[in-house]
Amino acid sequence: MTEANTTPAIPKRILTSLLASLSAGVVPRAGAPYIAIGRKDEIAALLSDLELVNEGGGTMRFLIGRYGSGKSFLMQLIRGYALERDFITADADLSPERRLHGSGGSGVATYRELMKNLASKSSPDGGALPKIIARWIAGLQTDLAATGVEPGSPEFSKKLGLRVIDELREVEFLVGGFDFAKVISEYYRAYISGDEDIKSACIRWLRGEYSNKTEAKSALGFGVSVIIDDDNWYDFIKLWATLVRRMGYRGLVVFIDECVNLYKITHRVSRENNYEKILSMFNDTLQGRARGLGIILGGTPQFLEDTRRGLFSYEALRSRLCDSRFALDGYKNLLGPVIRLRRLSDDELLALINRVTRLHALHYNWTPRITDEERVKFLAICLERAGANSMITPREMLRDYLTVLNILMQNPDVTFSEVVGKAVTLKTIYDEEDDYATVPPASRPSGTKKPDFDPNDIEI
Repeated sequence: MTEANTTPAIPKRILTSLLASLSAGVVPRAGAPYIAIGRKDEIAALLSDLELVNEGGGTMRFLIGRYGSGKSFLMQLIRGYALERDFITADADLSPERRLHGSGGSGVATYRELMKNLASKSSPDGGALPKIIARWIAGLQTDLAATGVEPGSPEFSKKLGLRVIDELREVEFLVGGFDFAKVISEYYRAYISGDEDIKSACIRWLRGEYSNKTEAKSALGFGVSVIIDDDNWYDFIKLWATLVRRMGYRGLVVFIDECVNLYKITHRVSRENNYEKILSMFNDTLQGRARGLGIILGGTPQFLEDTRRGLFSYEALRSRLCDSRFALDGYKNLLGPVIRLRRLSDDELLALINRVTRLHALHYNWTPRITDEERVKFLAICLERAGANSMITPREMLRDYLTVLNILMQNPDVTFSEVVGKAVTLKTIYDEEDDYATVPPASRPSGTKKPDFDPNDIEI
């Protein structure tokens, strides 16, 4: 069987989105498994975390790597695996407006983003909150009907209400659990009676969209002692982890990316408050106080290791996350809380190029005019750049390679050697210009002069 024939059937929508994302240098939200190359050990380690969450435990991991090294890609890949295994997932990217701790709504903004992206196997694109509650209620109705109680009868309604109360009893004893259970119960009653206004008001409360208790009480029609805000949103994440297991799911997995934005906070107290929240998450998940909850954070080495502003500047986190003195370079250890993403090997990068070539051919229904030897040559050119042997990332390589494929497809008379050769020549001349400009005149060797260069002199 040829390599081309092994390409699995991919829905057109996913393939289009996948190639568009790769061309733009962003992580595809769907279709990640189709281009997953390497990272087998990292994936195995994270999948073992899912099993721990399934058994009622908690886990927390830090994915650390340079920009473009594959952190976000790996998180989306694990997110897809979690959904396939009937976990509930929630993901969010941090930003100056979304933090783990903050005033003015920056903390609860992260919670709202997580709730917006709440996903299940049947709703992988997010917005699953109403659906998972509806599925839970339907399941309770089915189980009750199986006992012989006539659906629609007064006895059925009474027993169903008692089952809902019984299911929610476990969360009532957790922080914020009483109001959380009360709102879920009211949503159930509105669901049964068809009261769309109350259902909408309950969903808004569960998403943390009320700014004060007076507004919430007015919309809900009943009083609540708390609302979800900057200070308590993480407590409600733990409540969701408990509830989704009661609803029949295997657990809740939360993905928080772009944690480098915490490192960029200039105010020391504000930055340390965010690190204190990370410490709370770490302690809760690893000490059994967050059952059924998995948390994965993605950040750069700077975010982790900078002793002035990174996580290592916070002693309680540094002592938990720093490498052991026995963890020497060259030794693999994926059982600790920190997973450092290594550079993909040359063979893995070449396999990625081959995979993308087949996907491009499948999407545009053409035969790429690029041989196996030319793909190897393209990779060699990428690795020739200064420092690329250790610093090259899949993002920049794939963006360049897809550009080459697009040019070859749209210009039938152009060859691979012409496209790549002229690009390399043009870059070399520009580099000579830059090198000349950065050398002081007194330090330039005698007889040298500024290179004569006009971009119009090169035929493109």
